[in-house]
Amino acid sequence: MLRTGGKLVPSGLQQRLYNPAHTAGTSDLAMTCTQLATGPDAKKDFTVPAQENALLATVMVMQTDALMDLESVWCAPGYYGNPLLIGSTCKKCDCSGNSDPNLIFEDCDEVTGQCRNCLRNTTGFKCERCAPGYYGDARFAKNCTGCDKCIWDLTDDIRLAVLAIDESKSTLLSISTGVAAQKRLNDLNLTTTHLQAAMSKKKNHAVLWTIEVDDTADEMNDLLREAATLDEQGNEASSKGLLIQKETMETNNRATQLVQQLSNMRDNIQEISSKMKYYAIQQELSPEEIAQKLSEAEEMLKEIKRRKPFTDQRQLADKEENKAEELLQQVEEFHEKYNDTRSLVSDVLEQLSEQDMKLSDLEEALDEALDYVMQMEDINKENTANLQRREKQHEKIKEQTDELNGILLSATTILAGPQKVSSELSEVIKNVSGFYAEIDGAKKELQEKIANLSLFDDDLVEKAMHHAHNLRRLADELDRNLYGVDTNGLVQRAINASNAYENIASYIEEANKAALLALNTTNRVNDAAVGIDTQTIYHKVEARKRLEQAKLKTAEVMSATMTVSQATTPMHENAKNYIGLAIKNDNLVYIYNLGDQDMEIPLDAKPVSTWPSYFSIIKIERIGRHGKMFLTVPSLSSTAEEKFIKKGEVLGPGSLLNLEPENAVFYVGGVPPDFKLPPSLNLPGFIGCLELATLNDDVISLYNFKHVYNIDTTTSPPCARNKLAFTQSRAVSYFFDGSGYALARNIERRGRFSQVTRFDIEVRTPTDNGLILLMINGSMFFSLEMHNGFLHLRYDFGFSTGPVLLEDSMRKAQINDAKFHEISIIYHNSKKMILVVDRRHIKSVDNERTAMPFTDIYIGGAPAEILHSSISSHLAGNIGFKGCMKGFQFQKKDFNLLEEPGTLGISYGCPEDSLMSRKAYFNGESFIASSQKVSLFSEFEGGFNFRTLQPNGLLFYYSEGSDVLSISMDRGAVVLNASGTKIQSPDRNYNDGKTHFIITSVTPERYELTVDDKKQSKKNPAKDRAGKSPDSIKKFYFGGSPLRTQQANFTGCISNAYFTRLDREVEVEDFQQYSEKVQTSLYGCPVESPPVALLHKKGKNSSKAKGNRNKKLKFLVNGYLSVKVGRDKDKISQPSNGLKKLYQEANIQRDPQCHLPMNPKATEHAYQFGGTANSRQEFDHIPKDFSERAQFSISLKTHSSHGMIFYISDQKETNFMALFVAHGRLIFMFNAGHQKIRIKSQEKYNDGLWHNVIFIRGKNIGRLIIDGLRVLEEPFNGNANTWQVTEPLYIGGVAPGKAVKNIQINSVYSFSGCLSNLQLNGRSITSASQTFSVTPCFEGPSEAGTYFSSEGGYVILDESFSLGLKFEVVFEIRPRSSSGILLHGHSVNGEYLNMHMRNGQVTVKLNNGIRDFSTSVTLKQSLCDGRWHRIAVIRDANVVQLDVDSEVNHVVGPLNPKATDHREPVFIGGVPESLLTSSLTTRNSFIGCIRNFMIDEKPVSFSKAALVSGAVSINTCPAA
Repeated sequence: MLRTGGKLVPSGLQQRLYNPAHTAGTSDLAMTCTQLATGPDAKKDFTVPAQENALLATVMVMQTDALMDLESVWCAPGYYGNPLLIGSTCKKCDCSGNSDPNLIFEDCDEVTGQCRNCLRNTTGFKCERCAPGYYGDARFAKNCTGCDKCIWDLTDDIRLAVLAIDESKSTLLSISTGVAAQKRLNDLNLTTTHLQAAMSKKKNHAVLWTIEVDDTADEMNDLLREAATLDEQGNEASSKGLLIQKETMETNNRATQLVQQLSNMRDNIQEISSKMKYYAIQQELSPEEIAQKLSEAEEMLKEIKRRKPFTDQRQLADKEENKAEELLQQVEEFHEKYNDTRSLVSDVLEQLSEQDMKLSDLEEALDEALDYVMQMEDINKENTANLQRREKQHEKIKEQTDELNGILLSATTILAGPQKVSSELSEVIKNVSGFYAEIDGAKKELQEKIANLSLFDDDLVEKAMHHAHNLRRLADELDRNLYGVDTNGLVQRAINASNAYENIASYIEEANKAALLALNTTNRVNDAAVGIDTQTIYHKVEARKRLEQAKLKTAEVMSATMTVSQATTPMHENAKNYIGLAIKNDNLVYIYNLGDQDMEIPLDAKPVSTWPSYFSIIKIERIGRHGKMFLTVPSLSSTAEEKFIKKGEVLGPGSLLNLEPENAVFYVGGVPPDFKLPPSLNLPGFIGCLELATLNDDVISLYNFKHVYNIDTTTSPPCARNKLAFTQSRAVSYFFDGSGYALARNIERRGRFSQVTRFDIEVRTPTDNGLILLMINGSMFFSLEMHNGFLHLRYDFGFSTGPVLLEDSMRKAQINDAKFHEISIIYHNSKKMILVVDRRHIKSVDNERTAMPFTDIYIGGAPAEILHSSISSHLAGNIGFKGCMKGFQFQKKDFNLLEEPGTLGISYGCPEDSLMSRKAYFNGESFIASSQKVSLFSEFEGGFNFRTLQPNGLLFYYSEGSDVLSISMDRGAVVLNASGTKIQSPDRNYNDGKTHFIITSVTPERYELTVDDKKQSKKNPAKDRAGKSPDSIKKFYFGGSPLRTQQANFTGCISNAYFTRLDREVEVEDFQQYSEKVQTSLYGCPVESPPVALLHKKGKNSSKAKGNRNKKLKFLVNGYLSVKVGRDKDKISQPSNGLKKLYQEANIQRDPQCHLPMNPKATEHAYQFGGTANSRQEFDHIPKDFSERAQFSISLKTHSSHGMIFYISDQKETNFMALFVAHGRLIFMFNAGHQKIRIKSQEKYNDGLWHNVIFIRGKNIGRLIIDGLRVLEEPFNGNANTWQVTEPLYIGGVAPGKAVKNIQINSVYSFSGCLSNLQLNGRSITSASQTFSVTPCFEGPSEAGTYFSSEGGYVILDESFSLGLKFEVVFEIRPRSSSGILLHGHSVNGEYLNMHMRNGQVTVKLNNGIRDFSTSVTLKQSLCDGRWHRIAVIRDANVVQLDVDSEVNHVVGPLNPKATDHREPVFIGGVPESLLTSSLTTRNSFIGCIRNFMIDEKPVSFSKAALVSGAVSINTCPAA
């Protein structure tokens, strides 16, 4: 942005790129003035300076409506039918207008069309008739009324009486003194008299009706007796059933009306109370008068109530109420059972549908999790390197200072030596007689000085070079330390630090001068030697040799200092590659040179003198030879914007901006006085203001610059940012970069929570996950998230049943398609939540009637302390929203989010670049494809960046008939194949994990391939290519191809791809718009680390502060910034704040009576195996395509040398696949027909650290990938169709007798260690069908014992141990829960012995065939205090003694003379539910540790148990 007090500038240089380097084929420099504080799409703003020519910057860088969708198997809401049935269609529901008016559509059964929830006292298939007990017209008049006139008349009279009483009470309460009061009393008495007469009349009516009912009953009895002669019992049963149904419905309806009347009565009483207070205030009554009048009114009411008509009717009403309550309870019980039964079918169908969708969601979640894990690994590596560098810097900074001083002293010493030699030689010339003696002395002196020089030559150069590099690293460190500072004072300190860098350069320049002086002195000595050459030939030769050596050494010193000086000096004059932005002749001009000639793009459509006096937005970009410049001029008074675009293209073959990273510089606002600019950019410095800039999507700010010249933000404050126009009619867009959020506090200032509460917002994003709305009040919350591209709403307003989930389980509306979607959340009557997307009903759910208890709302994210608080377990993820939002409304009231005080890190606008996907990650079996109008065999140019660790892979594929154009990797080299003509790069080291770029061009004459800066070319053998159709649409592929090709698909990243098209201009490819995306991740590029990060490499997210990157600078005359642009080896990637930690502590839920948490600290999603020979997990689900594609990923750590990790086979174990440990090495083994393929690692991995292993059985190759660094392959010949396996799939071990046929016996036993992150064909496998001796992988120290986890489990002892009529059991426990089963034995005849804890009390309960009897012990201290406690049980027939520590108790039960010993299984720690009798109240499994278990003084080894089921860890117990 360019700005100076409203005075506009006709021309001036703004920005420039310069010097040789190797950069990608694309670059993008943007200068905008949006209020974007952070983010990859921030731009740089300009205001116009008041001068003719200004140097701104130089840069040198590198279905129908009735059906839901095509895959639906049922009709949409509001329709019914069976779409699967031939000839059937979906029809609209018809409920005669008697359905719930709050719903958007009429609610009926999706298949039959039967209406649900008929209102207005109606019933029937279409709510077309009145309900039993009612009469009238249900379809048109809708006036169904009750039939039992006598009862309802009586009820109405009672209601009228109540109203009359209320009016009387109101009248009494409004009594005053005087004639008016007497009149009111008379009116009240008259009303009471009329009421008494009316009640008497109604009583008479009731008697008459009773007589008529009796007569009717007699007639009915006669009819029943006549009917009994035909079928007495059948008709009687039928009539009773109908009678009960009728009475039930009538009673239910009467009860409903009574409840409503009671509610109305309560409201009337409250209204009377409020009127009483209002009357007292109006009449200015004292409290004593109010109390007196209330007392009088109450006495009159009591008198009215005591009168007989009221008391009689009250008794009748009470009886009726009691009967109604009894009938209502019976009806409710029946109705509840009926609803429960009817809801089972829909619930089961919905659960099956949800499970199916969750399985598909897992694949997408895996891709995102993989990206996050890779980012974390990148950060870990960078942090490790940064830590090492910082430690070395603290140690070496003093040494470097001493070395610099030593260099200066050595230069002085070098100078003194030649001077002394020169004086001595002068003495020799004057005194010829003492010539030889003087020459000898000079010779000795010269030898000493030359020796001194030789000591310094190599060290001097090396130390100077090292010192310069160290100074550069220190400056980088200073940049990073000052990066997030947000005060002008510290900005000035950054400027001072930059000046210190210049001082260091001056010191080196002084050393250079000293070296020149030494060289001059050496030349003088050489001249002296020439002068005496005629007198001393021998000495002359010797001296000249010495002096020549001194000259060479001194020249080397000077060369070294010149090298150091050049490291801090800008580029030399003859550089030809640069980019610049300038103002020339009142036009903004974009200039770039790719080595041959300047390309100037003037924006002459909008002269600079016509620009406004506030910030404007400028963006420039270059793609190969093509350049483009954008100018956006906003308005402060309206939402209108002026936009201008100008393009250009360099002529010639060059498309590479060839910059040397170590020497590239970036100037902003001007250049140093001694810097020589190219003629096209030789302009004065810029005067005005610049704000935020981006360079290739990376933010550039003040703290990126190493040198600041003539800029002082304290004396010349930056320009203020202008506020953009905002009105209620303008739908303002906001950009969220995933780290910021908006906070609207006290939202009720714009609208109130009411009977209908509504939130509206529009979102646009290409990402899968993100938080949209969040409200919190203590433990109550409301969250709307996007999960795998669909909406996920969860809330809890203090409900007794816990949180409520409302999600788009039917996948009706996908949000992440980079288009705006309108989302509405409607909360109706405080009990129904409705989700609407694009004005289409998605889903609704009912909850307890509760109002929303919130005042503030977070939008697009929330602070980390909230996302990681107690509500984190209720969130689908804690990832901030990345994309655009607009139109946020509460109760249809707009909010300007940027004006809210709590908003952080968002900006106006919706930059299209933020919604693009310019990079893609391919896993070896993925690809992306698009169909466009291209012809790559005519004039064509294209390029892209890539990164990989694999030596082979197909990068790009295109075909026209039989002609193929492909770019691939072959043993580390890049190969272009154009219709059989192959061009291969000379280097074979492009699979080094670093970014490389490829440029390919096709002309009628030549094919060219450029990889980095190395170009290869060949002649085009087919100059006249006939038969092509350049105007037709062709398909091309990145990352691989579904077609059969000689190359395997690519594994790695491809980014910034571009090529010439026939139907549009050159631009970077947006992979988001590609029609086919197969197993491809468009977010992140995890090539620098293994495909799944190593879990043992922990680290914290390292993200630079973003809050202060929007610094503005005001440029004075000759003010500028400069930065040395090199390879930023210390750069840290910016992961999303929503990234979860890999290591979260396990749930630390505590039993209130226990000292220890119920679950020890454990690694999330990791499981401990071992302890028994067959510890394992079994999984029953195997994908259908398993025989064609079997790819697994698993993480492991172990100290064991042998053990089974993975195994699957057919029933005969002819076909199998296994991964196991043998002698510490990993072995992947499977069969291919009768051949066994064995892939074995060379290194050992039983080092107790986490390792990630991927093993793949492909169509004709097997792969074992360890930690993403070592790839082992073995090809084979096999037919996938003949390779079939069956469930189960074993993890961590196998069932007894399994795998012995194929695997060595030592490795058949269970794996001893931890396993996590099991993935099968790209999907996580988490739910095991059976678990045997597997627990969470606990962190921290352990001790001997057997641990029973909270997931439940038990141990069954082998047959050598049993509990008969006489035994003694002793063991020790350390519980983590106060209740649980310790021991259980059960016989087939119903006898049992059970020992359990309940609330800290230990109980032994027996049944010996006669009856139950028990004994208990309660310790004075807590049994759950985190210490070990000894328990002993001794039984002798009917006598049982229980010892717990020092407390003893016993019981004597009945004697069973027929008792016999039964050898039955003994359960430890738990027991299956089916074996527990109803008399045993404690049914939970034991949680905690057991050790030293003995029966009859014989130790019991749990590792030899008959069965270990569930989460039980044998011989390993987490320490307290």
